[in-house]
Amino acid sequence: MGLFLFIICTILWHIGLFGMFKKAGIESWKAFIPFYNTWCMVQKMGLNKVWFFAQLIPIAGQFITIWVTIKFVEFFGRFGFFHHAATVVFPFIYFPYLGFSSNEKFAGKMVVDNYKKSAVREWVDAAFFAIVAASIIRTFIFEAYTIPTPSMEKTLLVNDFLFVSKFSYGPRIPNTPLAMPFVHHTMPITNSKSYVEWIKLPYTRWFASPVKRNDIVVFNFPVNDTLINDEERFGSRTTYYEAVRQLGREQVWQNFSDIIITRPVDKRENFIKRCVAVGGDELKVVNGKVFINGKPQNFFPASERYYKLETPPNVYLDQDQLKEMGIKIHEGENIGDVREMGVPNMQLVNITNEEKVSLRLPPGYKLSDFIMEPDEQLFPYYDTICNWSADNYGPIVIPQKGATISLTSDNLIRYGRCISVYEGNKLVQKDGIVFINGKESTTYTFKMNYFWMMGDNRHNSLDSRYWGFVPEDHVVGKASMIWFSWEGGPRWKRLFNIIK
Repeated sequence: MGLFLFIICTILWHIGLFGMFKKAGIESWKAFIPFYNTWCMVQKMGLNKVWFFAQLIPIAGQFITIWVTIKFVEFFGRFGFFHHAATVVFPFIYFPYLGFSSNEKFAGKMVVDNYKKSAVREWVDAAFFAIVAASIIRTFIFEAYTIPTPSMEKTLLVNDFLFVSKFSYGPRIPNTPLAMPFVHHTMPITNSKSYVEWIKLPYTRWFASPVKRNDIVVFNFPVNDTLINDEERFGSRTTYYEAVRQLGREQVWQNFSDIIITRPVDKRENFIKRCVAVGGDELKVVNGKVFINGKPQNFFPASERYYKLETPPNVYLDQDQLKEMGIKIHEGENIGDVREMGVPNMQLVNITNEEKVSLRLPPGYKLSDFIMEPDEQLFPYYDTICNWSADNYGPIVIPQKGATISLTSDNLIRYGRCISVYEGNKLVQKDGIVFINGKESTTYTFKMNYFWMMGDNRHNSLDSRYWGFVPEDHVVGKASMIWFSWEGGPRWKRLFNIIK
């Protein structure tokens, strides 16, 4: 429903611009071509062409686009506060009115030049509306996001710049509405909070639509509610809860009490992963292959994992040899795609399914599966006695809204955090009896849907296998398009690629 409304509003916006272009003497079809329509506006208004290219600047470009649009409306003789507000907030209504109403005409540059407003006042007005519009767009429609780590390679690469659609799952109302615009949780320079918690709003999502299996989703990191605020040593790599499991709660608070902080849901770190299972699904991983409800899931062509590459004695692999075999190695920090195993003539190579199929191995070379060892740091942390590993995991059932579970000791370990932290209940065990909000309980019914997120770079991803479920109120949006990409220069082939 939310996506449908977004599409309708976008169509109406462009239809209105179609009519405005016709009145301005611009070929109307140009209104429907992204970026080119702004170029046409800049040309028609006689603005410096630098304003068009400034739109491509991350984050700041949103303000420039809105400013150009406001200026274009002024060429219709509309300078007032409410006209600018309508341009920013309701362009899907206001633009069709300007474009097709017989009362509205393109007035031209002379009217703009004759309008008496100081340059300072004009910039202040434009900046105000640009901030308002960009805030609305960022909160409710889409947000720019940059890939910081290789956990989604090679589906998404480090320094891919994405548009994240907030409308795909329905725009989420901020829990902390009083916050500095365009800053996530920490102010630059001062390193203080960018938000205040005097007003807290409950979880609300307009026009909610479900997250689907295999969507690439941006979400707030669930176990980031409490964190040791030291990015160099901790950050999301070693969470507060992992530190507690390793050192004990008393030792953690003794060592780090001055830098332990809490964050509301909407101010937790943004993560991006692929949703491999939704509420009600049973997930299992067998030798690296994901099974949902007993059915094997297809590998994505660009998803990566490690394989063992055995070479003849006394062979040293360099990048040229790897490329000849069809193993693509990225520059810089991603050189870890090839690792030594500490065994003679054996390396680990991190390759995609596409690369594996087309691999050209010389005589005497052998490629075989690499299966990760059992890991005591896997969620829910006690099941490692069953020899769970990142490649052999589960089964585990994803909580679903309305589903009821028995409060067995096993279920309390798996779902206790969902009950107490994510859904806000007081959960107490005493003498083998479970109390929820002071009442003895033998069952619990979930209030939200949950999701299981995994990175496409399966051996290099901190994902649900390590920290558990993602509640629906943590979902930010769906990764929709790569609008820019950089690795020592633009990756031209990735620009404007739709994310799958």
